[in-house]
Amino acid sequence: MKKTKYIYLALATAVLIGSCKQEPIKPVAPETPAATAPSKGTADFTKFVAIGNSLTAGYQAGALFTEGQANSLPLILSTQFSLAQGTTLAFNQPDINSDYGFYGTAGSIILGRLILYDADGVAGPKTAAPAPAGTPGMPAPYSKGGDIPTPYTGGKPLNNFAVPGILLGQVLLAATGGPSTNNPYYNPLYARFASNPGTSTILGDALAAQPSFFLFDLGNNDVLGYATGGASNAAIFTSVDNFTSYYNTAINSILQPNANLKGVVANIPDVTSIPFFTTVAWNSIALDDATAKNLKAGLADGYNAFLNGMKANNIITQAEYDKRVLTFSAGKNGVLLTDETLTDLTNYMNASPSTQPLIPYARARQATATDLVTLSAGGILGTAVPNTGGTAVYGVSYPVGDSYVLIPTETAEIKARTSAFNAVISAVVSGSNNRLALADVNATFNALVTAKAGVYNGVTITPSFAPPTGAFSEDGVHPNSRGYAFMANIFIDAINKKFTANVPLADISKYKGTALPINKP
Repeated sequence: MKKTKYIYLALATAVLIGSCKQEPIKPVAPETPAATAPSKGTADFTKFVAIGNSLTAGYQAGALFTEGQANSLPLILSTQFSLAQGTTLAFNQPDINSDYGFYGTAGSIILGRLILYDADGVAGPKTAAPAPAGTPGMPAPYSKGGDIPTPYTGGKPLNNFAVPGILLGQVLLAATGGPSTNNPYYNPLYARFASNPGTSTILGDALAAQPSFFLFDLGNNDVLGYATGGASNAAIFTSVDNFTSYYNTAINSILQPNANLKGVVANIPDVTSIPFFTTVAWNSIALDDATAKNLKAGLADGYNAFLNGMKANNIITQAEYDKRVLTFSAGKNGVLLTDETLTDLTNYMNASPSTQPLIPYARARQATATDLVTLSAGGILGTAVPNTGGTAVYGVSYPVGDSYVLIPTETAEIKARTSAFNAVISAVVSGSNNRLALADVNATFNALVTAKAGVYNGVTITPSFAPPTGAFSEDGVHPNSRGYAFMANIFIDAINKKFTANVPLADISKYKGTALPINKP
C-alpha cells in the first residue's frame, strides 16, 4: 500500500487535543428499573434487512473498511435483536475485506481510512501548540492507503444493503449499479454486490431478501453533500418535492407487498452541528503583533480604502462596508473568506491597474461567530497560495473559497431543508398504519450537542471526534464504533416503544471510540 497524506479532510492535532477540554462532568446514576425479560413484542426480527447509506454501511474514519463494517449500526442492532428474538440471527454484509478500506482515489493514489497522528513525532508532546498562521499548514490525519474494492463473493444472502455515498433517489435507480462510464449515478460500492449491475436496484435487491423487519435510513446525503461542500453544488441538494416523491415511493414499495412487514426509519440530524463544522474555529487565525501590523499596513489599508470609495459612490451600503472592512490584531482573527452574498466588485477592481491586485477580494470579508468553517479548510488555512511566492496565505491574507465555509444564509437554508425532509418522514410514519417506528436521531443528537456530553454505561461521550470521549470518527462526519452503538440505542428505544418490545440496549462501553494520535511512520 502507498503512503499518503489525506489532504481533503485535514485537521491540526493541536486543534483536536484542545477540543478534548471540557467542564467536569458529574454523572447522576439513574434509577435502576426492574429487570424484564427481552422480548420482540409485535415485531419479527427473523430476517432483518437494512437499507441506507454510509451511516448504515459501517463507514467511519473516511472509508469503508473491515473493522468499521464489524461495528456497523445494523449489525449492532442485529446482535440486540437476537436477544429479543431468543435465537442468534444471521446478519450478512458485503464484506470489504480490507483493514484500511476504500474512500476513493486521488490520481494513482488509493485513499483509505484516516488515522490521527502526533505531528511532533516521538520526542514531542502530544499537546503541541498549533503552527502560527503563515507557516506550513496544519498536519493532516494519516492514511496508509487503501484497496480498490473487489466484487462481493461471500456467497451468503445479504442483510445489509447500505451503500455509502448514495442520495435517496438512487435506491430506486438501476443506473446506481452501472454502467461505470458516462453515468453520474454509478456507485461502485453498490455495483460490487448488485444482483445484476445496471439492471437491479438497491431497493429491489433488499426486497428480494424477503425481510420480516427492516431499517430504512436514507436522506442524510441529500443535505450532507451540499453542506460539506460549503453549499457550492446545488445539483446534489435534493428538492423537497423530489424528496417527497422518492421517499413515498421507496416506503410504499417496501410495505405494500407484505402486509405483515414492519420496520424502523430514521429522520435526518442537523448536519451543521457535526464536528465537520464545529472543530475549526471561525477565529482560528492566530497572529503576533508584528504580523498583524504588517497585514494592516498592507492588505487592510488598501482594501479598506477601496471599500470607502465604493461606499461613497453608493456601490455598497454602510452595512456592507461594515461587514467587509478588514481588521487585524495580535491574537485570534477571523478566517478571511469569500461570501457570495456580497456585492461582486470585480469590475470596479479591474478598472484600474492599481486596484487589479484586489480582484481576489471581490467578495471578501473576515469570518464571524455565525460562520461555520469546514474541517476540510484545515488543510489549507495558513498555507501559501500556489504561484504567489509565499506572499499570499489562505485564510489570512487571501480568502478561502466558498466550498470551505457555510455562511449564515447557507446554514439557514440547510436547516430549513432538513426540517422539511423530516416533516416528510414524519408524515410517512404517521400514515403507515402503525407499521413504522420513527428513530428520532435528530432530537437525540441535538440533545447531545446541547448538553456537550453524556454518560452511558459508565462511559462519557461528546459530540466531537477528540479522543477519548468523541462519538465521531476521524472524518468529523460519521460516528465511530461507540457512536454507532449510541445511535443503535436510538433505534432500539423507538422500536421498543412502537412495538411493545423489550430489545436490550447496546452496551456502549463495549465499543471503541476514536484512537489516540499515533506517531506517524
